[in-house]
Amino acid sequence: MNSKNNPAGAATIQDWRPEDDAFWEQTGKKIAYRNLWLSVPALLCGFAIWGMWGIITVQMLNLGFPFTQAELFTLTAIAGISGATMRIPASFLIRLAGGRNVIFLTTAMLLAPALGTGVVLQHPDWPLWTFQLMALWSGVGGGNFASSMSNISTFFPKRLQGTALGLNAGLGNFGVTTMQIVIPLVMTVGLFGSFGGEPMTLMKDSGWILGKIVAGTPTWIQNAGFAWVLSLVPLAALCWWGMNNLKTVSADTGSPLVAFGKIIYLYTLAFVPAIFMLYLYLPKPTGLGLISMWVAIPLDIVCALLMMKLAAFGAMKENVAKQFLIFRDKHTWALTALYIVTFGSFIGFSMALPLAITVIFGVCHLPDATGLMQHVLKNPNAPSALTYAWIGPFVGALVRPIGGWISDKVGGSIVTQWISAVMVVASCAVGYVMMQAYQSATPEQYFLPFMALFILLFTASGIGNGSTFRTIGVIFDRQQAGPVLGWTSAVAAYGAFIAPVVIGQQIKAATPQYAMYGFAVFYALCLLLNWWFYLRANAYVKNP
Repeated sequence: MNSKNNPAGAATIQDWRPEDDAFWEQTGKKIAYRNLWLSVPALLCGFAIWGMWGIITVQMLNLGFPFTQAELFTLTAIAGISGATMRIPASFLIRLAGGRNVIFLTTAMLLAPALGTGVVLQHPDWPLWTFQLMALWSGVGGGNFASSMSNISTFFPKRLQGTALGLNAGLGNFGVTTMQIVIPLVMTVGLFGSFGGEPMTLMKDSGWILGKIVAGTPTWIQNAGFAWVLSLVPLAALCWWGMNNLKTVSADTGSPLVAFGKIIYLYTLAFVPAIFMLYLYLPKPTGLGLISMWVAIPLDIVCALLMMKLAAFGAMKENVAKQFLIFRDKHTWALTALYIVTFGSFIGFSMALPLAITVIFGVCHLPDATGLMQHVLKNPNAPSALTYAWIGPFVGALVRPIGGWISDKVGGSIVTQWISAVMVVASCAVGYVMMQAYQSATPEQYFLPFMALFILLFTASGIGNGSTFRTIGVIFDRQQAGPVLGWTSAVAAYGAFIAPVVIGQQIKAATPQYAMYGFAVFYALCLLLNWWFYLRANAYVKNP
């Protein structure tokens, strides 16, 4: 059947004109929203797999896995940088391989880290590198965001970009909250019977959204990985049968097998610089410990881009070269910085918050005979991270579509300006509260303002996620908007690496407030950048 005459029934749609009002109302709207509503749960699972190490590490601590707090922080950091690196090739996949092909395969690929994580968590005596390998592999879920957003941007007219991208990203971001609620729950039951392995026994009190789980409770930590198989298999099938490629966007995808080959090839290339950088960065015995995080991140980005540029061949090489033109546009770089403020903060705090709650509020902080603070006594009134950590990401994801909707009405940059100002103040305030808690014999008295301020940060970052993406959709044309959306989300995703490392280092140094003060300085600089580019009298583009 001719796909031009019956686009809804075709895997690849030849004729796509969303800016044509008649076409949109008669044909386009139904197809676009069908792809959107299939994209959302696929993206949700991607976020869940990527972010699950933030919760898993807390439970590993509660179960007595033989790793230090610093080693457990590396697991969340590795997952973070892997997901960020995966987003660099994912930014360009839609045009190379087609939306339907990409979303189906990258969703199916999540089965590998889900199953692998379930296996290693049954063996607490295995070496640290086996857990680090699974954390690295879970980065595939982080990469999915760039391709998902790039794909959805091609289906909707400019006037609906903020709303559509806000819905996709905002509801997809619920993967973080879903993971933080589901994982503690499924750990309490033998979900797969004898096939799911034996439970372990909690050595420390844990919790979930309804309260405390006491020490001594049987715990199937392996379900943190295995449980996602139940949703990934049917979801991948639905994406294959219900989504579409757009010929006007992805002209040279080839057959599905050829498209799958491109995806696997580029994702494999992305793992190489991530592994190389982590080997240089991570301390011995896992790595060499030769470079700092601030050298590691730009090195990883540059290496990933070079790998793509040098290793592409044939028609892929020409397509990649065309998409690299986005780097010549100053707005690409300005909006990258602004998206670090919003999404970088959202995903970074999501990764770091559970373990930060456990470490800061889980012990009493008392001076020794010399006056130095000691952080070794268990706090009997400690709040459970697994009970509260989900609230911030939930609120941030909930308000993201609202941010896109408001931005469609009043302009993206004015919304970004207001939320940046809020984040400057909130970061300073939460830093002060963290300092007070870390110097107190009863840190739990500071937990309520700590959580309230973090919820404010998540709210502002969630609204800003929607406003920044709306700005990108307006400034760039349809051919460039997708790669720019993907690229900015890739760089911002390094927040998932930066936040756990910075907060973890400052907690170790007994100065957790310095991490938040540093973030506040960055937010203030980006507030000025946003004003210069988009809000001053002679702005390059006025409040897009």
